[in-house]
Formats: sequence, structure tokens, C-alpha cells
Amino acid sequence: MTTKTNAAFHIFFLAVFISCNTGSSSNDHTTWSQYGGGADQSKYFDAHQITKENVGQMEIAWTYPSGDDLSYFFSPIVVDTTMYVLGKNFSLIAVNVVTRKEIWIHANLQGLTRRGINYWESEDQKDKRLIFTLNNTLQAIDAATGKSIMSFGDGGYVDLREGLDRDPSSIRRMQAMMPGVIYDDLVIVGSAPGESYFSPPGYVRAYNVVTGKLAWTFHTIPHPGEFGYDTWPKDAYKYVGGVNVWSEISVDPERGIAYLPLGSPTYDYYGADRVGSNLFGNSLVALDARTGKRLWHFQTVHHDLWDYDLSPAPQLLTVNRNGKSIDAVGLATKHGFVFVFDRVTGEPVFPIEEKPFPASEMPGEKSWPTQPISSLPSFTRHEVTKETLNPYFSDSVKQQWHRRLEAGKSGLYVPPSDKYETIMMPGALGGANYGNTAADPKNGIMYIMTQEYASIYKLEKVGPPKIDLSANEVKKVRSFYSSNCQTCHGENMDGGAGPSLVNVGQRIFWDEFKGIVTNGSGQMPGFSHIDEETLRGLYRYFGGNPRSFGFGRRGNENTTPDGPVVATGGAKIKPDAKRNAPMLDYPEGVEHPASRYTTDYGLEWMGLLSPPWSSILAYDLNDGTIKWRQPIGEDSLFVQGDKTKGAPSGTQRKGMVVTSTGIVFATAKGGKVYAFDADNGNILWETTLSNESNAQPIMYTLNGKQYLVISATSNFMRDSYDHSKKPGALPKGYVVYALPDRE
Repeated sequence: MTTKTNAAFHIFFLAVFISCNTGSSSNDHTTWSQYGGGADQSKYFDAHQITKENVGQMEIAWTYPSGDDLSYFFSPIVVDTTMYVLGKNFSLIAVNVVTRKEIWIHANLQGLTRRGINYWESEDQKDKRLIFTLNNTLQAIDAATGKSIMSFGDGGYVDLREGLDRDPSSIRRMQAMMPGVIYDDLVIVGSAPGESYFSPPGYVRAYNVVTGKLAWTFHTIPHPGEFGYDTWPKDAYKYVGGVNVWSEISVDPERGIAYLPLGSPTYDYYGADRVGSNLFGNSLVALDARTGKRLWHFQTVHHDLWDYDLSPAPQLLTVNRNGKSIDAVGLATKHGFVFVFDRVTGEPVFPIEEKPFPASEMPGEKSWPTQPISSLPSFTRHEVTKETLNPYFSDSVKQQWHRRLEAGKSGLYVPPSDKYETIMMPGALGGANYGNTAADPKNGIMYIMTQEYASIYKLEKVGPPKIDLSANEVKKVRSFYSSNCQTCHGENMDGGAGPSLVNVGQRIFWDEFKGIVTNGSGQMPGFSHIDEETLRGLYRYFGGNPRSFGFGRRGNENTTPDGPVVATGGAKIKPDAKRNAPMLDYPEGVEHPASRYTTDYGLEWMGLLSPPWSSILAYDLNDGTIKWRQPIGEDSLFVQGDKTKGAPSGTQRKGMVVTSTGIVFATAKGGKVYAFDADNGNILWETTLSNESNAQPIMYTLNGKQYLVISATSNFMRDSYDHSKKPGALPKGYVVYALPDRE
């Protein structure tokens, strides 16, 4: 639904427009000082040296090795002649792009924002700061010296766990993978509070970049008296979590409007405790960036039961529709739809129709009877059938899937069930995901990376965690627990001097669990002697799955790298006086269903459908058509050497750079880097990295020369060709491409 505009709104907005333009500068797209280039997250760069005619000559100009064997997902930024990167055991490093030498190293920032950082400078350019999140705190580093700014917040940091309607000491995860966005003297940040029952809410907040003082909070799960409160059960904000921006926030710096792509409420797949449409879950929300006041919104999924978060950046661009120029915002979704709105009023530029869909059969569940369907063509398929199964499957696998499809259900918005499998297409990682949108802001073209990746769901009633261990493994795990854990956490894992560990594996990721056990946390010592088999068994014993999503291998927090180290560890975070257990049940007096149900992400079947599996496409938002589409990526899973199929998975962590000369640079699975003709999708240049890239590529200029930077700092997946083992392969690091110098 969208709010309706009226005269009062226009008067209010005009006042906002005037006030927010005082001291605000628009993004001219000639620098790359924020994650997506600038505040609009367009990944667009205005420079003219690299053209369609000469891009094929690009070669490696220089490299900066990350200095270890860890995998990073970090996207660098460049300010003047300094590039800021992550490497050397999770150290933040300033590199001079002229001399290619290190300026400073702030070591051991384990837990730094996974995907990047923010840069801010004062009008007189005397105060230059790097703003980032670190282990659930917001911190600032002096961009010139690399040292923590201790006047920021309380002793150098702001605790992001505070102000969330939960006990802060009970919150284990809060910071997002993305760095947020800078608007004037504010940093606007999202969160990643987890997707379990009783996860914290994902309120969006803005802080002053100088003082760290909270400027505003937008309650994504409304409080009593706030707009949208009646779309939930009474007091839902006390126990429902999620509804968070875990990805990219876009800002129109000239108008002072922030566009939030919000995620699903928890629990994602069963919502009997959140009957209603659940605003602002799965909504695009436009806020006054200065005050956090809602201007308009549109909900793309009512009462989400399919984990269809809005994760790609909303793209701000000007479209020409029926002879009228409209400043618009375009949104691509996980489930393959494109929605386009007037950037100011929120009115749809193309029609959207509410269509009926099947009702849920689960006890207590009340799925929403209709869902909004865009009139624009979808860019993914929405059903798995016998005819659309992967033709490269063996006959036995095909027959297995024929039986599963006959017994289960597939199709758009089929509610999950505990009676049969729901084969959802796209699934939790399908369609467009974070980093997967870019735009040419002036000509109305949005570029989308997408993949055909299904999820298979089947709900199960929540009970004691299943211990998928042999008798010998259980004996080994219990022996370790009784010797090392029982004194603090109790014989039955229900807590004592330490917090309860009941179902802890369902509340934290494997990588976080591994780091806590091996390295220690707070008063808890580390058990570095524990072997991997016992560690994985212990995690499963606590109800976890070591294959669940994590955040990459951890570094050694006691290692100091070589080079100009100026500081280590960021601002020192004070330990909690007492670390309480995460919220495990509904608050007293709150009505709730008798049982809870869960499912896993069901992602074990890559390439379930026929190819192409992964693509990049140009969406013309002037007339609502797909101009061109090209497969991207490669792997060794099904097809070898066939560039027409794309990769069955892996593109969701990639990115693009769109240039003013009509080139779209894109990374893809298998270490692939492409340059596409923005007009027709023809490949103008292609190369293969020595290591995988799971980060946003960037661009900068120096003395008129144009450079493309790729963060090739990740391991190849097991179903990829491993180019790191080939003769002449480069070490992990940041690879910089440019045209050759003229003689």
C-alpha cells in the first residue's frame, strides 16, 4: 500500500526540501567514497577515458596483496589519493594509490563491517573520518592517522544493541554486513539481528558522525500510536524481530530522502504470532533523512512467509514515461519483480495489481489473501516443473525430482507446510540480492544481476534440537562439555554463572560459535586445543548446523602485521556486567500460538532448473522492457566451457560499475570480470581473476587516468575452477585494471 499525497504533505515536503538542501551536495559520480560510489548507491561513475572502443585493451596496472589466506568481502573506497582496504588479518589499511605504499595500518579489527566502510569529511576538510561498525558497535577512525577517535560516542564507540526494546546484554547480533550511508553529518545504519524467533527488531537509526549521538530512530515494527501498528497483533513489537535493512540504503542527497529496502519479519516462514500485513516488513520506505519521519511506503509482500527480503539498493533515476520526465526510484526483488515509483510521492509509475493467492493450511496461520504483482515483466521463473528441471541431471535424479514434485507444491506464493515440501522459485537466495542493482541515473536504465535458485521448505514443529550425531560423537561431545562447560553453563545447559546454551546453535552462526569457543569471549576462556570434529559436534549438540550461513573464517586477534601499524583493535569495548541469555519465549501476558514451526533454507540443490542459471540484464524503466540479458559466471558443476548457461549459484555476492561511456563492468562466479556494452549487452572485454571476488568493484581516476578495482580476496567455491593454483596466479588481494600507458 502507498500513502496518498495531499496538499499538507506537499507543503511539508517543500519545507523538508529547502532545509535539507542547505549544506547538502549532490553526488556528481566522479568519486567512490561510499560503498556504492555515492549516497545513491547507483554504482555509476562519470569518466571518459575508458570507452567501448578501447576497453578491450585493459590490463592489470597494479595490485595490493591482502597479505593472508583469509577470505574478505570488503569493497574498498578511494578518497583523493588514498584507497582504504581490508587485509592482513582483518586490518584496515590506507594505501597511497600514487606510490602504492601503505600509509597506515589499524590492525586486528576482527568483526569490522563485512562489506565496507563510510567516509565523511567536514566542510573545511580538516576533520576526515572513517565510520564503520565493529562487533555490534559504531566507531570512527581518523582517516589521516588511522587512530580511533575516542571522543566519538562513549569512549570511542556507540553500542548498537541499545534502544531496541530488548535487554542489550541479551543481543548477540546487531550490525549489518553493509556500512550504511552518509547524509550530511549523519550516518544512517541498518542491522542484521538474525532470523530466529525473538530476534531483535531491525530499527533503522541515524547517528551524528562527529559526536556519535543518536539523531533519530525509525521503528520498522511500529509502536503503539505509530502508523502501521494496527497491521500487527497487539504488542507484537515486544517479541517480533527482523524487519531490518541488512543491505544497501539509498539516499537522494538533493532532496534529503532516504530509501529503505526492508526485510522480512521473524519468524520468516511461519507467522501465526504476527497475524496481519506486518508493516513495514518487505517494504520500500522513504524517510526524511534529517529527521527519520516516514514520507511514503510500499509493501511488496504482505505477511511474508517466504523470506523475500528487499535487499538490493533502490535505484534513483530519471525516467521518461508517456512524454513526462519523472524522478523515480526502481526496486528489484528476490522474487523477480521490478517496482517503480515517483521518488517524491510514492505513486507507482507502472501499474501494480493485488492478486489472490492460496491460503495457508498451517494451524493458526493467516496468510494474506492477495499480493502485489507488478505489471512489468518478471526477470525470474516462479515455478519448478518436470519440464523445467535441469536437463544435465542424471535419469535417477530426474526421477527422484519427479516424485518430489508430485508429492509437493511449487509456484509463486505457495505457503510453506508441514505436510509436504514447498519448492519455491526463487528461494531465499534467488532473484536479485544485495549488490545486484546499479543504474545510469540519467537515462532510466537499471541493471540487475539475478540467479535462478530454488529453496525447498518443509515446516517442522519446534522442539528439543535434533542431535544428528552418532553414539560415539555424542559421548565425545558430552565429555568435552562436562569437562569444560558444565561448571558455568549448567548440567542441562540452562545456565548458571554463564548464560543458557539451550538451542544456542539456532541463535548464532557457526563461524561466530567457532570463534567464541576457540578464542574466548568476555570472562570465558578460549579452548584453542579443541579439534574441528569435536567443535562441529558441539555445535550440532547445541541445535546448530555448521553448514548454515556464516561470516567467513576468523583471523588471529593476537597477530600484529608487518607495516606502519598505528593502532590495534579499535576502541576498547567495555564487557557487559552480566551477559543475559537471548530472548527465548513470549513476554508474560502476550497471546501467542501453542506451537512454533521452523524450516531450513533448503538451498542444497543448485541448478535445479534448466539454464541459464545466472544473468545480468538491462531493464529500461522508460517503457518497462528488458533491453538485453546475458548469462554470467562459470563453474564445474554441470557444464564446462559453455558460456551460454551462467553459473548455478554464487552471483549474489557480486557487483557492478556502470560508466558514463556506456560500459557495465560486472563480476561473477568463477573469478569472472566482464565489460558489457550498456546498449546491447555485447561482451567488450572479459578476464578471469586468480581468486574469487565477493565484493563490490569500484572505480577511481588519477591525473585523468581511469582505474577499475576488484577485490579478489576470496576462495573459490568447491564447484568452481580453482584459478589460484594455476602458474602465474596472483595472491589474494586488490587487483587494479587500467588502459596501458601511451608511449
